Amino acid sequence: MTLDSTLLAALAPTGVLRACINLGNPILAGLDAQSKPVGISVDLAGALAKRLGVELSLVVVDAAGKSVETVTNEQADVGFFAIDPRRAATIGFTVPYLLIEGYYLVRDASPVTTNAEVDQAGTRVVVGKGSAYDLFLTRELKHAEIVRAPTSPTVVKTFIDTGCEVAAGVKQQLEHDVAALTGYRLLDERFMVIRQAMGVPITRGEAAAAYLKTFVEDMKREGFVADAMQRHSVTGVSVAPAA
Repeated sequence: MTLDSTLLAALAPTGVLRACINLGNPILAGLDAQSKPVGISVDLAGALAKRLGVELSLVVVDAAGKSVETVTNEQADVGFFAIDPRRAATIGFTVPYLLIEGYYLVRDASPVTTNAEVDQAGTRVVVGKGSAYDLFLTRELKHAEIVRAPTSPTVVKTFIDTGCEVAAGVKQQLEHDVAALTGYRLLDERFMVIRQAMGVPITRGEAAAAYLKTFVEDMKREGFVADAMQRHSVTGVSVAPAA
């Protein structure tokens, strides 16, 4: 798709690409030793700014819900999100560039051994507020109670501190948070696949969303996403197939 002045104005109306970076998912972004944002989403934002021929400005948040709010309110021009129908009311999504697995964490002594056993009356499931798995489980769980931690990185702490029965989240985050602890286990099967995509405010129009979709497809096809995964030592996820 040809980049003209109208399309550029839709994607970067201030003359600078403002990209919202969510630190709540360590697979996508984190802080280096100098507290500078780094990660796959930061690399993609930089590549998009380069393609547009504009400078990059990062708008950093600590939770997925805040990222959605920031882009919806046009305080940023693009963001990195798990695709969800509820978010699609305000965000124009690309095709996914990564596939990430959501898992349940329980205590070793828990009688729960399968995903189906989680959805029981009296079971409390801790999720990160506004995360993709919060939205998904809010729709899917009919009997269990959802308990919302402030952010995804605080899910395990909330789970432990409150004595809830189950924690839900990105597999790598859960594994990382209990690595130094004993007495916890992941259930054997994922409960969802999180389709990670880029997105623009839906108010920017179909052409802006289409341009961003083409950009994401190019980044996958050219190996940029796979290279970024290797560069940032990201494992346990996969590059989404071509659309």
